[in-house]
Amino acid sequence: MKTAVYRNQTITLEQLNREEYQKLYNAGKNNELHCPNCKEKVQLFLGIRREPCFFHTHSPEKECPEPLIEQKVSSHYIERNGFRVPQGRTIIETAPSVKLFKRALAVKSPAFANEKSCDEYSVHSSYLQLLAENGVMLDENQAAAVTNTDGSLLVLAGAGSGKTRVLTARTAFMLNVEQIDPRSIMLVTFTSKAAAEMKNRLHSYPKMTKKNIQPLLTGTFHSIFYRILMFHDGANWASDKLLKKEWQREKILKEAGTELDLSEKEFAFDAALQQISYWKNSLTSPQEIKPSTDWEEKVHYLYKRYEEYKKHNGLFDFDDMLLGCYQLFRTTPKLLEYYQNRFQYFLIDEFQDINKVQYELMKLLSSKHKNVCAVGDDDQAIYSFRGSDPSYLLDFEKDFPSAKVITLDQNYRSAHEIVSSANQMIALNKNRKLKQMKAQFSSGTPPFIFFPYDEEEEATMIVTDMQERILKGAKPGDFAILYRTNAGSRAIFERLAGSSLPFKIDQDSDSFYDRYIVRCVLSFLKVSLNEDDAKSLSEILPLLFLKQSLLKDIKAISILEDCSFLEGVSYLKTTHAFQEKKLKKAVPLIRSLKELDPVKAVEKIEKDIGFLDFLKKRGSEASQIEKGSDDLKDLKVAAKSFETIEALIAHSEHISAMNKEIKKLSRHFTDAITLSTIHRSKGLEYKIVYLLGAVDGSIPHDYSLDSARNGDFAGLEEERRLFYVAMTRAQEELLISAPETRRGKNANRSRFLKPLLK
Repeated sequence: MKTAVYRNQTITLEQLNREEYQKLYNAGKNNELHCPNCKEKVQLFLGIRREPCFFHTHSPEKECPEPLIEQKVSSHYIERNGFRVPQGRTIIETAPSVKLFKRALAVKSPAFANEKSCDEYSVHSSYLQLLAENGVMLDENQAAAVTNTDGSLLVLAGAGSGKTRVLTARTAFMLNVEQIDPRSIMLVTFTSKAAAEMKNRLHSYPKMTKKNIQPLLTGTFHSIFYRILMFHDGANWASDKLLKKEWQREKILKEAGTELDLSEKEFAFDAALQQISYWKNSLTSPQEIKPSTDWEEKVHYLYKRYEEYKKHNGLFDFDDMLLGCYQLFRTTPKLLEYYQNRFQYFLIDEFQDINKVQYELMKLLSSKHKNVCAVGDDDQAIYSFRGSDPSYLLDFEKDFPSAKVITLDQNYRSAHEIVSSANQMIALNKNRKLKQMKAQFSSGTPPFIFFPYDEEEEATMIVTDMQERILKGAKPGDFAILYRTNAGSRAIFERLAGSSLPFKIDQDSDSFYDRYIVRCVLSFLKVSLNEDDAKSLSEILPLLFLKQSLLKDIKAISILEDCSFLEGVSYLKTTHAFQEKKLKKAVPLIRSLKELDPVKAVEKIEKDIGFLDFLKKRGSEASQIEKGSDDLKDLKVAAKSFETIEALIAHSEHISAMNKEIKKLSRHFTDAITLSTIHRSKGLEYKIVYLLGAVDGSIPHDYSLDSARNGDFAGLEEERRLFYVAMTRAQEELLISAPETRRGKNANRSRFLKPLLK
């Protein structure tokens, strides 16, 4: 059914512009739509695999005859009951100016041929045969990676190729067959969870006992090298001197920032801390830095003061654990020689994520015996912002000339349709080791690319699709929804929060409305509604370039002048006449916000009140990943759904409360939909994956496109790898969303989709 009645007017989908579909969907949820024939309540279906249509709320299978509706054509619209409807002369065809629903497209794959091959392991070792009898099956390349234990080895472990199985089986082989002393083996991982998982697996292997597992040195880079520091210089590296919390490190920066007149509200100290960590992991001291921007110059100064403060107070941070050990080895040759003799075999997991200081440490330790087994996948190198550099994997044979290279090219996780699509996409990267992953099964379901109008409709279509699948027997835990940045989860979080579906989010993922920039804008709106809202006024004072300590003066002025707190701002005396004039102008501007609809109010804050100028001064535009102005654009998209400022504020407070509640509940969920950034999803797998926002500017991110325009394609290649990681999280089905608009503007489909749509 393509027609419905809304406020006594007949609405026809073919005559309604695409941007209105979400409003119509919401109207149906609010029981404001009726069938033009039987007058029963109807709703709009907005899903992925079927076209939009109206259905009867209480009897979805019921079908009523369609009323005869004249078609219209024109480039002009009129406002009817809050919807934009085309006006013009009657013709037979659908109006060409109306954007119609686009069907989802299936990604075509070559025919599936199962090429899986498992060896008879007697040619390698009876122990491998014993592993196979205990359920630890290895294919030919995996077996080769397990048994080649002499010299250096690079194992290119593609997505889903069983690298953890290879690392643990190799360790067991070294202990049981090669009879290597477990004390001479160092097994390095990037997370403590991965280290624990490997030890647990080893305990389950035949002939493995606590006696030969316990002496193994396993752990993360930080845990291993911190233990070395503690053993040799415990007084200077005691745990009570560690700056464990981010707020402790930020506090040092903020104190140093006062010397540059940088207040907490006016400067992005969290981004500065991340930049300092990047420099340290790249072995770049403050003396070696040459700032290229005003923001970098400020961060450079903070870096110097931060290091001076730590040195003066005998403190250290997590980055110092690696730097300290590196310096210890460089300055104490005899100690380095001791550890070179002690550790003769190195197994390094996730080698594509290694950074400069980690690589230099491993080179120092392995330089005598050169028995390094590096396992990783250059196609999954996605952490350059932390200092990780895939060139260490790509150039492995330069530093280890006699190294063997074995490629694990069998994907045991994903269906053929997903693997072949991911192969097509990642093949366009030029700076990579050539490999072609092969799947072990076919699901018969190709990946789909679908085309919602915007972020709001994207969320609606995905939730509708999941609800349909769950009704047919799927479990909530089968689904994952992945996005480029946390800001991209706003709409889907809100839609899920309004459904009955259980879902879980990252524990450190704040509500969109709790993000600093969004919170400040909402504070402007709150002050316009309540001029004596002291908390909100305190929030916006830095945005007016006033110190928060002036709130006391404002309260005193409000008593003396018998006026509101907001009006008291205009009476403030500052050292600059131009600032006083600006404050007098700002008060009526803020007061006028309550008369506007939410979107226009946000635009007024952005332009007339000078919010964008504040963001530039604060440094919120310096972050490559999430600019402050992007939060403003996202807020305007969210505000479109509300007719009044009061409704928007009430909604924001509700969602913030829901975010806190979901975090508490999700710890106890055993069967729930996963919401995650792509970075956080690495190493995980889900039956069905939805990838949000596959448009240029989102993925690939704007910063990588800017770099590419200037001739630097490294960022663009990393974004393609990120897309590859997202695709290969899916086991059975992959659905990619390419919205027509993003942040209120027309969007271009992600260039990464081009090879999939041929």
